[in-house]
Amino acid sequence: MQAVVLHAARDLRLEPRDSNALQDGEILVRVEFGGICGSDLHYFQHGGFGDIRLREPMILGHEIAGVVVQKAPDAATQNGALQIGDRVAISPSRPCRTCRFCAEGKFNHCLNMRFYGSAMPMPHIQGAFRQQLVVSADQCHVIAPDVPAQMAAFAEPLAVVLHAANRAGSLAGKSVLITGCGPIGALAVMVARSRGAAHITVTDILDPVLKIATKIGADRVINVAETPDWTEEFSADKGTFDAMIEASGNPAAIRAGLEVLRPQSVLVQLGLGGDVALPLAAIVPREIEIRGSFRFHEEFAEAAAMINRQDLALSELLSATFPLDQAVAAFEMAGDRQRAMKVQINFS
Repeated sequence: MQAVVLHAARDLRLEPRDSNALQDGEILVRVEFGGICGSDLHYFQHGGFGDIRLREPMILGHEIAGVVVQKAPDAATQNGALQIGDRVAISPSRPCRTCRFCAEGKFNHCLNMRFYGSAMPMPHIQGAFRQQLVVSADQCHVIAPDVPAQMAAFAEPLAVVLHAANRAGSLAGKSVLITGCGPIGALAVMVARSRGAAHITVTDILDPVLKIATKIGADRVINVAETPDWTEEFSADKGTFDAMIEASGNPAAIRAGLEVLRPQSVLVQLGLGGDVALPLAAIVPREIEIRGSFRFHEEFAEAAAMINRQDLALSELLSATFPLDQAVAAFEMAGDRQRAMKVQINFS
């Protein structure tokens, strides 16, 4: 089979790889579609992010969906509904289930996590951008036959956003600010709306993505590059917003958000970036809570269920799909925010 392998920054190659033999409880999936994530782009563009650097060739990718083509004899006991021919969304999260955080039910903080396409450990955890993938049956979530396979590949980023929404607490009747409208921010708009938010404001620096935000449920969008004093409208009387989902990782967005959050509000930090100087004079008197959000676990099943119900307009986020032999072009387009929201690769 062919796999998408990164050797160094912008050195992306299609290379043959052998498929692993099935072990107990495992299945073989023919991968259909894979979405290019922000972390994939960091590896492709820069060879890593922060202190995490590529040190050996690594298969990229973790947003995937495919079709079950083979299963071990006992795989049905792992997931009784799983049959050959089923289309599945595959969770890339593989906690050890034995460390102290797994014992506490905090699986997303597993000390021995094996998350597809990660250069954090050495040897690296190889990713899922390959034509065939052997997975544990309990990673698979069946997708309804009438759901397009491309939509199934949104399950992983949707799970990330659902975890962030859970960290925020109830959004029903709340005024919500979402900063950064890439794929994660756009999904946050959909999730906030599905959870009963009364008003959603979205900020970004690009009009094309803000236009999409309006189509998928934002009540107001603000181009902060064109309106740098936008916070003045929302900062009077100790602020406006009950909750903020920060999806950009930009220090300016974080500081601006802290100016417009009202007393006892919640800021969920979802975007990753560098160190940020926090204005304590804004946080302490208004008792603002800042909560991090990292990956997901049980939310993946919720994401698959939402996709099966076709609750969300996910097709609005899909900018382009490239065949496998044009993987480099797919990554180039995915890195251009003027042209692309979410780009997928067709492996079949």
